[in-house]
Amino acid sequence: MKSGFMLSVLGAAAALYASAAIPASAQSVVRIGMTAGDIPKTVGQPDQGFEGNRFTGNTMYDGLTAWDLSSADKASTVIPGLATEWAVSPSDQTKWVFKLRPGVKFHDGSEFDAEAVVWNVEKVLKQDAPHFDASQVGVTASRMPNLRSAKVIDKMTVELTTASPDALLPINLTNLYMASPAAWKKLFDASSASDPKEKAKQAWDGFARAASGTGPWKMDKFVPRERLEVVKNADYWNKDRVPKVDRLILLPMPEPNARTAALLANQVDWIENPAPDALPQVKQRGFVIYQNEQPHVWPWQFSRIEGSPWNDIRVRKAANLCIDRNAMKDGLLGGLMVAATGTFEPGHPWRGSPKFAIKYDLAEAKKLMTEAGFSASKKLKVKTQTSASGSGQMLPLPMNEFIQQSLAECFFDVELDVIEWNTLFTNWRKGAKDESARGAHATNVTYAAMDPFFAMIRFLDSKMAPPTSNNWGFNNEPEYDKLVADVRVAFEPAARDKALAALHERSVDQAAFLWVAHDVGPRALSPKIKGFVQPKSWFVDFSSMTIN
Repeated sequence: MKSGFMLSVLGAAAALYASAAIPASAQSVVRIGMTAGDIPKTVGQPDQGFEGNRFTGNTMYDGLTAWDLSSADKASTVIPGLATEWAVSPSDQTKWVFKLRPGVKFHDGSEFDAEAVVWNVEKVLKQDAPHFDASQVGVTASRMPNLRSAKVIDKMTVELTTASPDALLPINLTNLYMASPAAWKKLFDASSASDPKEKAKQAWDGFARAASGTGPWKMDKFVPRERLEVVKNADYWNKDRVPKVDRLILLPMPEPNARTAALLANQVDWIENPAPDALPQVKQRGFVIYQNEQPHVWPWQFSRIEGSPWNDIRVRKAANLCIDRNAMKDGLLGGLMVAATGTFEPGHPWRGSPKFAIKYDLAEAKKLMTEAGFSASKKLKVKTQTSASGSGQMLPLPMNEFIQQSLAECFFDVELDVIEWNTLFTNWRKGAKDESARGAHATNVTYAAMDPFFAMIRFLDSKMAPPTSNNWGFNNEPEYDKLVADVRVAFEPAARDKALAALHERSVDQAAFLWVAHDVGPRALSPKIKGFVQPKSWFVDFSSMTIN
């Protein structure tokens, strides 16, 4: 795109968001343009992928466990959150005991305790619970599918039970956010509805507009599809993470040019994923570009159901060899990506030693496709679902069009089915066999890789096929299942790393995905913002920054 044309686009887009701007005030305020098309759910369990966790999960809520986001150099690891310690029972490895942090209060002033933990587990797992909320299930249960129940041991101790031994549970629990039972019950009791289910629905609707968690930020104003304003929780239990900024204003801006225009017009102070073509202008104006390699994968996830063209390993390998990832990085994304050679790169403890080398090798790709029976006059038709924007999707349309053109050189005829991000994310849980796939042979949903369950198990384990979790393509390979079983009972870190490396090695050698890129989480910030740390994570901690 020519710079002059870009400027005109940015100018027009700035006008679109002028109404969303928040003027400066006596308070310290940071205004953020998100890639999401709507405010992520505010009831405790966010939607909109992990952008939801970033903006309405980790801000207003806490989990029993959390991610350490304090370093830009070290990988994020799981640390205590609302639980101070935990251990699996030596006599029954399906039982975990969590000791809870004393003295924690929800934003409404009610006390956090073991009863609150049980209530929050039941909101997504116990269908006959009065407060069960089906709208929160899909974005939660698929991320911790082995959790079955919770039981109070005493006021500050809770027991969690899994369906089978699962060494990954403490990592999974970073996704279970604790909402206030007392605040919800007050809304439930105030409802005039006679039907209990309708009362519950009204209570959750009310809770969405008056959220109460234990997090470092408290809800102040909420306008669906327009804005969410949160203010610092001066009484937050972790004094080191009491925010230094008074207010965050979160604005949905799914179109990258519009986000960038809003930043250049001083309508916002921070944007996620600036438009690559505008990076020179952004830098020239003094805005600061932050980036850091994330545990993140931008893939095509293949269908493996009967009749899928991806059932032929030669085709899967050919696709991986047909993409010039460095050309995508430098020519399309302004350098803001890392070329993917698997879910984990060399040097990572879960990498293993795969024999199949993912790289750009056009001649070998064509050779494999020829062996599979395809040619310039007999192309293989494949269809992929993707979105126009969304959490972690980077720039999905230009990137997929780049892949479409690249694969055409290797005798593929690619059709792109572009749908809204949250719909794509919902379809992800329904699977390739569902009518929502619309005949697609692959889906383009990015995923986080800091949690080994998220990174591999939910895609490769046959038991994770829909509706249980995200094995969208219905992988059903006994060797994957065996390796997953080894991971789940590896309670010692060294044994777990070894088992995960074996699983990853197998997935690369089988070309389980079309691996394309790792995100670097690019964001552009006003030079007035100081003290922000860009961690090696999908998430960030907003508490440390200041703005002057």
